Amino acid sequence: MTSRKIQAVFYSIVPSPYQRDLFYELSRSPDVDITVHYLEPASPDSPWPEKPLQPYEHILPGTYLSWGLSRFHLNWHLPNLNQADVIVLNGYQNLTSQLILHGWANRIPCIFWGEKMVAGADGLKGRLQQVLAQGLEQCHAIAAIGTRAEQDYRQRFPGKPVYNIPYYCDLSKFAVDIPQRPRDPITILFCGQMIERKGVDLLLTAFDRLIQLGLNAHLLLVGREAELPHMLEPLPDETRSHIKYVGFQDPDSLHPFFRQADLFVLPSRYDGWGVVVNQALGAGLPIICSDAVGAAYDIIQPGVNGHIFPAGDVDALTEALVHFVQDPQRIRSASQSSQEKAALWSPVAGADRWIQVFQHLTNQQDLAETISCNV
Repeated sequence: MTSRKIQAVFYSIVPSPYQRDLFYELSRSPDVDITVHYLEPASPDSPWPEKPLQPYEHILPGTYLSWGLSRFHLNWHLPNLNQADVIVLNGYQNLTSQLILHGWANRIPCIFWGEKMVAGADGLKGRLQQVLAQGLEQCHAIAAIGTRAEQDYRQRFPGKPVYNIPYYCDLSKFAVDIPQRPRDPITILFCGQMIERKGVDLLLTAFDRLIQLGLNAHLLLVGREAELPHMLEPLPDETRSHIKYVGFQDPDSLHPFFRQADLFVLPSRYDGWGVVVNQALGAGLPIICSDAVGAAYDIIQPGVNGHIFPAGDVDALTEALVHFVQDPQRIRSASQSSQEKAALWSPVAGADRWIQVFQHLTNQQDLAETISCNV
């Protein structure tokens, strides 16, 4: 089979720092030449500061149509993919992806890369989403972001190759100067938007119960304020005195806050993945997640480096917090396990995983073309 460099073309929505960590590692590989096209420079509510693009990255000219929280991108970029060996689409609800799926996927191996699909909307919007999702039948394979998504796509597209390729990001800053844990008082960290979907209200209720039990703990909140003032209102002053909110932080400035923590919690009612879980792992933290967090199934080993509880169950969350806060050895052991596991989640490991998939698909394509020529 071919040993030349594989020409891989990625289409993604915006230049997220976490995907860019992976793209950078792929660009350094001797086995792949990559080109990355973004549909827009930043989303309207993007939490990430814009940074200079690499030579292999490009912003496509275009616009989008808003429909509630959804956006349908219209880019006037007609792809010329004659030199591509493989195409990766990180999204399907846009004109460019649909053009590629219906015009190029029968000639070039095409991979859809996505989180677990959420339940469709009602009415016309839901029907439109179903029509667009049908285009994924044209893909040669699906790269599911995590085990939970892999299971979902195997059910939706039986017979189609589905690979588990989660998010990998640079954790090097988080792994520096990891302290001895736990400290007194124990600091519990949440990082994300202060919204109901992230389960912040559940966390505040569970934390209040810790304080009412007389346990010595602090809660550190990092992220956009959003609904936080409303959520804090029912809490007694004593509980509030143990809570510190530091606001939104640039991704490059997050690591000191993870270093301050002894325990990380992501109690979301839904999270397709949750890159903050990668970051908690890199910082060597014990991790508590709900079972609605995609990353939990791949990063947490229950009873070893963390715990997974049923989403929305504040009693189960409280119980998990109490078990860690009352047992310093549990925190110490889980912290060590997270540090050991973090080495498997570098962008280098992610790039290797992608390259294996590229080589497998392009070798299959070469074989099919050889057979076709010999018939």
